[in-house]
Amino acid sequence: MELCGYCKVKWRTVICYLFCVLTLGLPFIIFHWKPRLFVLATCRRCSLAEADTLVIKDIFGQTFIVDVQEEHGVDPSLQVDHAGRQGAVPGSSLALAVGEEDEFKDTIQLHYKEESHVLRYFIFEGMRYIWREQSQDFIKVSTLDEGLTCAEVHGYKSGLSQADHNNRKLIYGPNDIDVPLKSYGQLLIEEVLNPFYIFQVFSVILWLCEAYYYYAACIIIISVISISVSLYETRKQSVTLRNMVKMAVNVTVRRATGEELMVNSLDLVPGDCILLPAGGILMPCDAALLSGECMVNESMLTGESVPEMKTPLPDGPSTADTVYSSDAHRRHTLFCGTQIIQAKSYLDKEVIAVVIKTGYCTVKGNLISSILHPKPIHFKFYRDSLMFVLVLALFAIIGTIYSIAIHIVYKSGVSQIIIRALDVITIIVPPALPAAMTVGTIYAQSRLKKKGIFCISPPRINVSGKIKMMCFDKTGTLTEEGLDVWGIIPLEHFNFLPIIHDPRSLPDGHLLYSLASCHSVTLLDGRPIGDLMDLKMMESTGWILEDGDVDPQTKAIFGTTVLSVMKPPSLEEQPHGPKHEVPLGVLQRFPFSSNLQRMSVIAKLPGDHLPELYMKGAPEMVASLCKPDTVPPDFTAMLRQYTQDGYRVLGFAHKPLHSVRTFEEAQSITRESAERDLIFSGFLVMKNVLKSETAPVIYSLRKANIRTVMVTGDNMLTAVNVAKSCHLVEPSERVFFVNASPPTYNSSATLKFIPAEPTLGDESREGLYQQGGVFLDRGPYCFAMNGKSFQVLSDYFPDYTSKILIHAAVFARMSPEQKTQLVRDFQDLNYCVGMCGDGANDCGALKAADVGISLSDAEASVASPFTSKVSNIECVPIVIREGRCSLETSFEIFKYMAMYSLTQFISVLILYTVDTNLGDFQFLLFDLVITTTLAVLMGRTGPASELGIKRPLGTLISIPVLGSLIVQTSMILLVQLLSYFLLISQPWLSS
Repeated sequence: MELCGYCKVKWRTVICYLFCVLTLGLPFIIFHWKPRLFVLATCRRCSLAEADTLVIKDIFGQTFIVDVQEEHGVDPSLQVDHAGRQGAVPGSSLALAVGEEDEFKDTIQLHYKEESHVLRYFIFEGMRYIWREQSQDFIKVSTLDEGLTCAEVHGYKSGLSQADHNNRKLIYGPNDIDVPLKSYGQLLIEEVLNPFYIFQVFSVILWLCEAYYYYAACIIIISVISISVSLYETRKQSVTLRNMVKMAVNVTVRRATGEELMVNSLDLVPGDCILLPAGGILMPCDAALLSGECMVNESMLTGESVPEMKTPLPDGPSTADTVYSSDAHRRHTLFCGTQIIQAKSYLDKEVIAVVIKTGYCTVKGNLISSILHPKPIHFKFYRDSLMFVLVLALFAIIGTIYSIAIHIVYKSGVSQIIIRALDVITIIVPPALPAAMTVGTIYAQSRLKKKGIFCISPPRINVSGKIKMMCFDKTGTLTEEGLDVWGIIPLEHFNFLPIIHDPRSLPDGHLLYSLASCHSVTLLDGRPIGDLMDLKMMESTGWILEDGDVDPQTKAIFGTTVLSVMKPPSLEEQPHGPKHEVPLGVLQRFPFSSNLQRMSVIAKLPGDHLPELYMKGAPEMVASLCKPDTVPPDFTAMLRQYTQDGYRVLGFAHKPLHSVRTFEEAQSITRESAERDLIFSGFLVMKNVLKSETAPVIYSLRKANIRTVMVTGDNMLTAVNVAKSCHLVEPSERVFFVNASPPTYNSSATLKFIPAEPTLGDESREGLYQQGGVFLDRGPYCFAMNGKSFQVLSDYFPDYTSKILIHAAVFARMSPEQKTQLVRDFQDLNYCVGMCGDGANDCGALKAADVGISLSDAEASVASPFTSKVSNIECVPIVIREGRCSLETSFEIFKYMAMYSLTQFISVLILYTVDTNLGDFQFLLFDLVITTTLAVLMGRTGPASELGIKRPLGTLISIPVLGSLIVQTSMILLVQLLSYFLLISQPWLSS
């Protein structure tokens, strides 16, 4: 982002306003369209240090004007010190205003060195940027978590002093996501100064001069109604968004003195220590959870309808060098706009969090900013339509010249010559064209809403008509969210035993205790809630969850405080065989992380039993953390046996914790030290049921020549099996695993292609799979790879990435960041990419895609442009069909309006030739009754019943579009000219 500084010059400003008055305000209209011209007219260029006005050029090349604001009477000791700041040009009038957030760290220290008593800042797209005197540049107000370690974040547990809070309030401003709400007067001025309405005003004045009173009156009435509806809708949308975003709740804040105050959330600043009520609260900021546990509903942000458990941020000596990040530590972060359903306290008897981000710096603020200031859509259709209007304007110039010439021949008056010449312009450049072209999109959005699909970005509807590729998440999108337990594969002497289909038949032991306790399920009003897979796993054991503080005897039974208790089912409900009577107490939870691909808990049996760590996760990840001699030799074969049949497999492991005896010690142990040197316990096999709608939708998309790709965090073999089941990979296609390994100390990076199902002769044809990194197989094939190989491929084999991605169909074990990168890589290959997912892990990819569709119960989620309340992928072809319909309708309306203009243009010029023109009611009939009515009704045309192979062209500058228009216009021109010459050749005409 580039900044240019300007200072206001009084004499320039006076002259500019005087000139505007003398020219009846015409320059003000131009300044409204091009604000930079006003700055150039009234200001002089200067350094950023002197500037009171800034011209900002963003990364998309768009220009904005902002005023520099000042806070006087600031404490001269206040200084914002940033380490490692890069990218600014000291003392320059051109500097990078924003550095990457990880390039500097905000310490807000009192150095007593600052001489200035004025805080200079500006606000751009909600974000605050402050002036730094030392390096002579503006910097984005950084937030507390940038560069701070987890230990430093915990240091804010005691709260801020009132003086420190006040200083931070000056720097950060109010904790408010302010959606600008313009008055009807402001909206009216902006609407009226739109070039479309300026042209309308010009046309109406012209028609009144020609005595076309009825026609002009109708246009005025229609314009007034159109403006009124537009103002109402714009204001209504702004009010709706403002109400959705605006929040001001009372929060309990702890000060450094130990005093607890009830303050308005608007007064919160990063570093404030807040106490969360047990009954929950709507989070007014982003905050790191320091103690206690919270059950949170994040559907408004992520579209994920299942509540999520948040646990305290790790603390202790080992976290001294661990940098806190809201992304990496999202399981310990409470995000603004999410609803805390329940907050539980343990050691501190309080649920404590420290404010990390406020206002537009929060995750919610960033998402709202992306709605208010969306990335410009560079759609060729829109550019071509403007170019075509310019071509029509050239015809208007030719027609104007002809009109002037013919009226001079007829010795018309000067006023009539001017009026008739200008009239030609209003005919060939139709004022109603921009409005007519939005009709198809409005109807499409209305039809989508009736089908339970909500759109917060209408321009994306047209974009969806050009989709060439759809990426799908697997679990919850292609397959059912809830998985059924198929069986347990236990170990004996580190060898696999036969599968046990009823987990209740397991004897007492680490595998049973893992199944019963290793989950994030919690109780809400006595009812277990949590991840559906966790619920299924827990329910399969028959064990019952209880809160750790329900029974007063719990602490005595386990010898320490526990978070929760897992009790075995009653003896009557247990199957024949071993009986379970001893409960299990959970002391600590390390929540599931997509990046880590695992979760674990620390639990213990009653009395003096040693606590154990129980882990579950991706089998490969769990095995890598176990002692090698505890992993069965046929681990890979057993895993492959079930995953290639489409089952979802989880690995389990355990380890005694000799250093942990109490709840306090369990809370302070680090995840890294606990989750290593484990003992492998066995497998949990779950049935991954394909949704009934999945296969037909995938078939319809492939039939329409839309490429389909699966992007999942699940196991590779399971993903490939599901892809084959839903025909995302056809039976005739051979699947090859792309195995990319990073370089080691003594070898370079390698790239191999391994057949998923080896056939006779594959070993002798290794060269076909790897020859300088180029794949040379014959016949239909596709690639599958995991996130690790994808990363290595991107880093070390960039020349082959595009060749492999073109044929890739399955991406497994992908992290959220890798999903986002994959979408961008496909876009770089000129694919118009759609993404469909249902959870928080897909948010980045949904935002990055050209068309993101979130499957969510929420009516609208800011996670993506489209939100479907129908929780299957049937919404995908509906969105694409509506997009194609809207795009094609826009094309046809544009062609129709252009042809109507050219037709009327020809008619009027012919009539000018005989010194006459159309009458008032004739113009009324042509423009309103015939043209406008047909254009509006044309927009109501619904989509095709099924997807076809052919997509709308997406560009007006093409042979089919221009050819159609030219042929039709030529025929009309020919017929009208023949009619004209036939008429003048009649002998009765002259008589």
